[in-house]
Amino acid sequence: MTADDLHRRLDALWRMESPKLLARLARITGNIDTAEELAQDVLVAALERWPRDGVPENPAAWLMQAARYRAIDHLRQCRLRVRKQDEYGIELDLHGADMQGDEAERRAEDDIGDDLLRLVFASCHPVLPMESRVALTLRLLGGLTTAEIARAFLQQEATVAQRIVRAKRTLADRQVAFEVPRKAELPQRLDAVLEVVYLVFNEGYAATSGDDWMRPALCEEALRLGRVLAGLLPREPEVLGLLALMELQASRIPARIRADGSPVLLADQDRARWDWLQLRRGLQMLAVAQRLGGADGPYALQAALAACHARAPLRGHRLGRHRRAVCAPAAGAAVAGGGAQPCRGGVARAGRGGGAAAGRGAGGRWGTSRLSAAACGAR
Repeated sequence: MTADDLHRRLDALWRMESPKLLARLARITGNIDTAEELAQDVLVAALERWPRDGVPENPAAWLMQAARYRAIDHLRQCRLRVRKQDEYGIELDLHGADMQGDEAERRAEDDIGDDLLRLVFASCHPVLPMESRVALTLRLLGGLTTAEIARAFLQQEATVAQRIVRAKRTLADRQVAFEVPRKAELPQRLDAVLEVVYLVFNEGYAATSGDDWMRPALCEEALRLGRVLAGLLPREPEVLGLLALMELQASRIPARIRADGSPVLLADQDRARWDWLQLRRGLQMLAVAQRLGGADGPYALQAALAACHARAPLRGHRLGRHRRAVCAPAAGAAVAGGGAQPCRGGVARAGRGGGAAAGRGAGGRWGTSRLSAAACGAR
C-alpha cells in the first residue's frame, strides 16, 4: 500500500470513527477541547506507526484503544498534579482529579453508544444559539473540517471557526454536563437535537443561498446523523419520523435537477431516477414510528405527506384529497408550535420560525419550518 493509499484510507476511517473517539474522550475528560487534543494525538500516532508497522487488522479498534490509553494517562496526570498541589496546600476542583487508576480504567469502559448520545446532547444544548449548534454538531459528530463547514454554508472560514470556539467556551463556562437528559427534560432536549439535524438536511435539500439548488453533501451528513440517532434511540418515534422524512425526500434527489443544474419539480420528475431502495427504507421507518405512537408528530406528519407521493403509481398524479387529509392536522400542529402556516396548494409558508424548508429565501438562514414544501409536494 502506497503512502497516498494509506492516507486516503486513514482519512475515510477518521471521518467515520472520529465522532466516536471524541464522544468517549469528552465523556472521560469532561472537556471538548481536551478531547480534540487527545484525538489529534491518536491521529498523529496512526500516521507515524501505520506506514512503519502496517495497518492493524482492526484499525477502528486500534484508534479507540489508543484514545482510551491517552484518556487514562490524562486522568492520572491530573490526579498526580492535584496531589502535588495538595501537598503545598493548594486545593483545586479538577474534573476527574479524585480518581484512582482502577477507577479511571472503569470509567473508560462505558458503552460507546452512551458516549455518542452524550456528545449529541451537549453539541445541541439549548444554551447555544442555533448557528453554533449546527457548526459544532457538524464539527464533532459529522467529522467535517472548519473549511468544509464554511464551504457548505457559503461562509467565511474564520467566521465558522470563531463560532465553534465560542460554542465550546460557552459549554465549558456553563459547565454543561456530558450526560443524557433525565426523562422529564428529554422531550425538549431531544427536540433541539432533531431541529439541528432537520435544518442541516433542509439546507442541503433546498439551499437558502448560493447558485446551487441543492447541496447533497449536507443531506448525506444529516442522514448519517439521523441514522446514528435512530440506532441510539430506536424507540423514539420522533427520531424515526425525522429519519423517515429524510430518507423519503433524499430518495428523489437524483431526479430533482437537470444536467444544467436547473430544478425539476415533483410533477415533472422521472421516477425511474428515484432511489427506490432508500424510498422503501423511509416507508419502513415511517411505519415503525407510527406503530410507536408517533403518527401525529411533526416529522412523522411530513414523512406521511412525502409517502403519499412516493406511493402514487404514476408521474403527474393528483393527490389533493390525500394531501389535504394529512396536511390539515400537520398544519394545525405547526401553527400551534409557531412553525409553518397552513398549506395552500401544497406549499407550507414559514411562520415566525421562518425556514429553509419552506423554500429559497423564505426565512432566516438558521430558521426552520415545521412543514416543508417538499413534503407537501411542491418539490
